[in-house]
Amino acid sequence: MKIETSNAVFLSVLWLASCAVGPDYKRPDVETPSAYKEAEGWKQANPRDEARIGNWWELYCDAQLNELVQQVTVSNQNVRAAQAQYRQAAALLDATQAQYFPTVSTGVSGSRGQGAASPSSTSTVTPGTPIRNTVRVSLNASWEADVWGRIRRDVEANEALTQVSAADLRAALLSAQATLVQSYLQLRVLDAQRRMLDEIVVAYERSLQITKNRYEAGVTGRVDVVQAESQLKSTQAQAIDLGVQRAQFEHMIAMLIGKTPANFHLEPNGLVPALPVITLSLPSQLLERRPDIAAAERNMAAANAQIGVAQAAYFPDLTISGAGGYQRSSFSQLLTLPNRFWSLGPALALTLFDAGARSAQKAQAVAGYDKNVARYRQTVLGAFQEVEDNLAALRILANEAEPQKTAALAAAEALMLTNNQYLAGTVSYLNVVTTQATALAATRSELDITGRRLVASAALFKALGGDWHAH
Repeated sequence: MKIETSNAVFLSVLWLASCAVGPDYKRPDVETPSAYKEAEGWKQANPRDEARIGNWWELYCDAQLNELVQQVTVSNQNVRAAQAQYRQAAALLDATQAQYFPTVSTGVSGSRGQGAASPSSTSTVTPGTPIRNTVRVSLNASWEADVWGRIRRDVEANEALTQVSAADLRAALLSAQATLVQSYLQLRVLDAQRRMLDEIVVAYERSLQITKNRYEAGVTGRVDVVQAESQLKSTQAQAIDLGVQRAQFEHMIAMLIGKTPANFHLEPNGLVPALPVITLSLPSQLLERRPDIAAAERNMAAANAQIGVAQAAYFPDLTISGAGGYQRSSFSQLLTLPNRFWSLGPALALTLFDAGARSAQKAQAVAGYDKNVARYRQTVLGAFQEVEDNLAALRILANEAEPQKTAALAAAEALMLTNNQYLAGTVSYLNVVTTQATALAATRSELDITGRRLVASAALFKALGGDWHAH
């Protein structure tokens, strides 16, 4: 009969332990559009379950860029900090899961005293009271039965927080990669602008020399020489001024790959990387791919579990403790049967009055969950905005690029015709200067649009959570 009663009690504890107080987590709904507003004319992708983020930067077809981005993973300090944060979260999860198991400790003690054998005794010390020696070897164990699911909710919260740290690590890596790609692209556009300005400077030097020759021959006035020289020096100054931005982008790249600017240099090459062809996935896929959305969603799950932890405080804690060992007045024959002792028993602890502390803690947990729900929805809205912003930028800049290219070609032709007219003596050099300025501005604008399109493409990759293509 005693065995049947013990089994019934044990099964009851197991049944109670299978229930965890507090709400079970369910991801809140968010408004997800069926398509992007700016997606007209874009190719729709067909994502598959095995799709994963790939090396999206390789689509720019630049070997040096690929090499630099690879260094971010191992050398970027923000990424390394995020890796350490993830390890810290994983260790905290291990510590939380340890609560499922009993705590076992052992101890060896020796004491010498006079008077009561135990602190609870009311005996007094008299001159005749013998002095006692006590040697004790003990093994103690305690285990908290997770009857109300407090430990499980705590583990659930820390599992979610570990996943938050993993998502934060991916977000830090993606952010560093995107920043490096954008910095590199802008640096290469500046190199192309510098090469273009250097070529124009050479043309202006020839034009100045021709003007000087015409002045010395008495064909033209001194004002033409001054105008030609002013145009030349102004263009040289523009070329030199590009060095400020280039140096800053180079320093940024050095920092992103974990190097000091003094120990890093990129040789100019004047080659602008190719603009990649980008295909889109469904907007709903964005919720699964973007690491910041994943982190916000996992924070909600952790906050939801904390409600259960707070609610479990209303119920009693059941702890089963046991102790055993040997105790004697000396080490001699200590480990023998007559000197053995043991104890085993459960303990229930319940807070009867706390002046509303538990209610306040639960209200705090509920408010924390509501806060994370709002942050999650705001993160989703921000993600859709970033995608739409960069889709719009790429669409509008693509439309702008075509007429700007035509304008640059027309300005170059106008410059050639005006130069011929000047040499024929039918127009003044002021016409040449004006046409040169127009041609230079048109060419620089064309390169500027190219750079903005490249930067917007990298920003779109980041907004999409990286390259979703299956490999």
